[in-house]
Amino acid sequence: MFRQMRRIKQQLSEDEALKVLKNAKRGVLSVIGDDGWPYGIYINPHYEDGKIYFHGGKAGHKIDALRKDPRASFTVIDEGVKDDGGWAYTFKSVVVFGRVEFIDDQAEVIEICRRLSRRFTQNEKYIEDEIKNFGALVKVFALVPEHITGKRVHEA
Repeated sequence: MFRQMRRIKQQLSEDEALKVLKNAKRGVLSVIGDDGWPYGIYINPHYEDGKIYFHGGKAGHKIDALRKDPRASFTVIDEGVKDDGGWAYTFKSVVVFGRVEFIDDQAEVIEICRRLSRRFTQNEKYIEDEIKNFGALVKVFALVPEHITGKRVHEA
């Protein structure tokens, strides 16, 4: 069902790909949007227990699209390394294909938001204030991977 990588020599091992995915603080979630048009958005992930969790508003283009068709892809890259004196970077990229599951249990939503937030700050007061003020407005969903590929890319 999913294509194999064309440049197989650049393919990352499963462990390398998961490491990039687990460490990524941002990526692009792509869904099938209005009238079949692709819709990609920059979003913060949290990888845990074989799923990639995201949070956002309870309504909007992304949520509408995922309710119509739960298929999505998520793409991340690592920070990469710049060549000595050159312009090119060598980096690792990962693409995940899967289907989205919405998390409806509010206690689970709040706990996932805490864990996701701790990836960006250790300020527990800030996290709890955000949850108190906005927790009821948040929708959490998980991308359940069906296919993961990763590769090492050299831009030159």
